[in-house]
Amino acid sequence: MKRVPHSAYDLEGRRKYLTHAEGREFLDHSRRLPVREALFCIALHYTGIRISEALSTTKRDIDLEPCILRVRTLKKRQIEEFRRIPIPGWLGKRLRELETEPGEERIWPFSRTTGWRIIKRTMADAGIEGVHATPKGLRHAFGVRGVMAGLPLKFLQEMFGHSQIETTSIYLDVKDSEKRSLMERTWK
Repeated sequence: MKRVPHSAYDLEGRRKYLTHAEGREFLDHSRRLPVREALFCIALHYTGIRISEALSTTKRDIDLEPCILRVRTLKKRQIEEFRRIPIPGWLGKRLRELETEPGEERIWPFSRTTGWRIIKRTMADAGIEGVHATPKGLRHAFGVRGVMAGLPLKFLQEMFGHSQIETTSIYLDVKDSEKRSLMERTWK
């Protein structure tokens, strides 16, 4: 697959994001996994963070009041920059309750490859196939959901850690059922 920069679609016009229904299926199947893996999948779905950002998360990065996940933006490695992403209260509480091994601070003490495999396996179990059945597909789905929910593009840019608004604006280019859903708002 050739890469199309700044697009929610590949060169063949296939979407790179999960639909709302696929996202629900992914979450349903995530909840059947062992707790740590389930919370990993759920956190990526609800936050749109990158696998590497999730894997560097520690319990100190969870602020329960208000429920915020502090994420180090790893795309900007030369500078230490953090994003503060709101998460559901129950998710913050569950993440804080996870046991960690002595000497290990990370919530998810596994490799990027293992994290990728967990997501791919869960997608397959949920019957999700195609170029969008990836961790990046979860990130793109977060952006599309944000646009569909009417979140300001500037807010989404901040949540993603994008330096350019043009990068975030790809989520305005939604098709098919997503466009229909947006149009249905005008029909009410």
